[in-house]
Amino acid sequence: MTRPALHREVERRLREHGIRYTAGRETVVAALANGAGPRSAAELHEQTAGSIPVSSLYRSLGVLEEAGVVVPHFGAKGLTRFELAEWFTGHHHHLVCTDCGSVDDIEIGEDQEREVQALVDEIGAQAQFHVTDHVLEIEGRCVRCR
Repeated sequence: MTRPALHREVERRLREHGIRYTAGRETVVAALANGAGPRSAAELHEQTAGSIPVSSLYRSLGVLEEAGVVVPHFGAKGLTRFELAEWFTGHHHHLVCTDCGSVDDIEIGEDQEREVQALVDEIGAQAQFHVTDHVLEIEGRCVRCR
């Protein structure tokens, strides 16, 4: 999805929830679209050179999450990171470094994705749980921390 198309779609989704697409929210969406992998509020604040006050950044993240534009990932050491929803990024998984907290997006092949989905469905069925989606986060140490 092109950048203008992304912003049009975000604006449409927010409008459906009766929410305005403010300049601050657009800045947050652009920062998430320009980065690789989920980022914390502190990382977004730094990436946007502090152009959005921290309190506004958190409010924007909450509004964008409520509208289904961003999703939170609750990671190592209690740190929450945010990324654009899969309708924009496509289905993917994460490598999470338990030392530095970095999160890298990874895509796996179709065969591997089918195997993961089959395993998720099997686990859900065993628990009599209706599975609607899955997220795979693999924890370990990144190449910089090894």
